This record gives sequence, structure tokens and C-alpha cells, in this order.
Amino acid sequence: MRVVLFCGGLGTRLREYSETIPKPLAHIGPRPMIWHLMKYYAHFGHKDFILCLGYRGDLIKDYFLNYNECMSNDFTMSGEGKKICLHNSDIDDWRISFVDTGLKSNIGQRLNAVKKYLEDEEMFLANYADGLSDLPLPEYIADIKASGVVAGILAVRPSQSFHTIRMGRNELVEGLNHVRETEVWINGGFFVFRKEIFQYLREGEELVEQPFYRLIAERQLASRRYEGFWASMDTLKDKNMFDDMYERGMRPWEVWNNHHRLDLTSLWIQPGVEVQRS
Repeated sequence: MRVVLFCGGLGTRLREYSETIPKPLAHIGPRPMIWHLMKYYAHFGHKDFILCLGYRGDLIKDYFLNYNECMSNDFTMSGEGKKICLHNSDIDDWRISFVDTGLKSNIGQRLNAVKKYLEDEEMFLANYADGLSDLPLPEYIADIKASGVVAGILAVRPSQSFHTIRMGRNELVEGLNHVRETEVWINGGFFVFRKEIFQYLREGEELVEQPFYRLIAERQLASRRYEGFWASMDTLKDKNMFDDMYERGMRPWEVWNNHHRLDLTSLWIQPGVEVQRS
């Protein structure tokens, strides 16, 4: 299935970290958030991506146009740095379409803008570009597919730390509960769509509003609860959390590190440097 990633937002709540890069390029370790998410999908065999670009889309293009395999793979250098032998590779079999979907477009408009690239897809995947999970993707897709609905959405627990308030008469507080102790579930992304989703999406509409209400009315929207790891990078606090987890080796979203690597048939060649396969 093709994977549509919405990576064109302004990311205003992360501006404290940087006002010059789009949120999907905020780094976790040596690689940006969007790489970690794409690596997750690729691990499960979904390697055909459509990036819906907007704010500073030029930087996302530049990142992949000048992609350096050595930043996240083991390699041996010889010949005074003129010869690099990679021991494994990341994106040699990825296919990435870069599509300008507008600077201020909402998610629904961005999805509509890439409709023509999905005409041959009976089903496709979609996601925001700021959240990571260790969700067992094949089982989740199979579950949504078997339900026969037009759209599936992942329900997750909020990753933020806050308390809900119960109020009685005269607005007196009757109780406090940490959000993780309540039955609150939120939209975690990781959408599974049939091509019929476009029949529910009107021009200018936000995806998770009117179109989803129409799906609900026709019983065509399914959700699956997931209590495993899920977190998004919305604020600088979230960025710091991901950085801390990475440095401590707590990286549950790196599902690819729990399985042996596949054999490689080709490698990206860095201009001016001789690269060999080990």
C-alpha cells in the first residue's frame, strides 16, 4: 500500500525548538522524525511514500536529495576517506513522491491534492508526520480491512500528563483523575483508507471533521484501541522526551531493530565517494 504523510503544517507549537525547519525534520538522534516514521512503515513492506509538502517543503526535498546513508548505518572508511563501504542501507528500495499541497492547506485539502497519485490504489495508508508507535501494523491493517469499512483510525491514550476534572453543583470539584486513568481516547493517526474516502471529502474540508462525521453516520469509520507505545512531537517538551528516550536506548518505535535485516540489492552512491556493499 502507498503511504501518504501529511508534512506541510507550520508546527507553531515547536517554534521554540526551531523557526527555520518544518516539524517533520526535527531530529531524534541522527535522523529526523519523518525518517523514523517512514522507516517504521518500510519495515512492514510499505515503501511507496507520498509526502504532502507545505511549509519549508524545500528543506524536506533537500534532506532526501542529499541523503547520507552513513549517518545511521555502520560503515568502513578507507583510502583516506575516499572509499566508504556500507554494511547495511536504509532507503535504497524506497519510492518517494514529493507533492506541493499548499502552504496553508488543511489535512483534507492536502489529501485531495494527492488524489491523482492514488487512483490505482484500492486501499492506502495515511498519517501525520509527527507521531511514532510500535503498533503491530499488519494486524491492524488486516483488522480494518476485514471490517469492510471505508476508513480506520487508531485510538490511543494521550501521551501528555494532565488531569481531568469532575465538577458537581455550583462548579465545586468532586474529583481529579490523571488522564491515563480515564476512558479518554484520542486520534492517533495511522489511518487506513479505501479509495472511497474521496467520496466523503468535500473541497476545503478538514479531514477529521465533516468527512468523518459522514462516515460515522453511515457506519463506515472503524477504530481500534492501542495501549502500546504511541507519542507525538507537538511541543519542545515532547521533543526533549524523544531525545531522552533515544539517548537512553528506549526506542520502542524502532521495530526494525527487533528483526534481522533484509539482503540488499543496491546502495545509494554518494557523489565523489566510492561506496561498496559489504
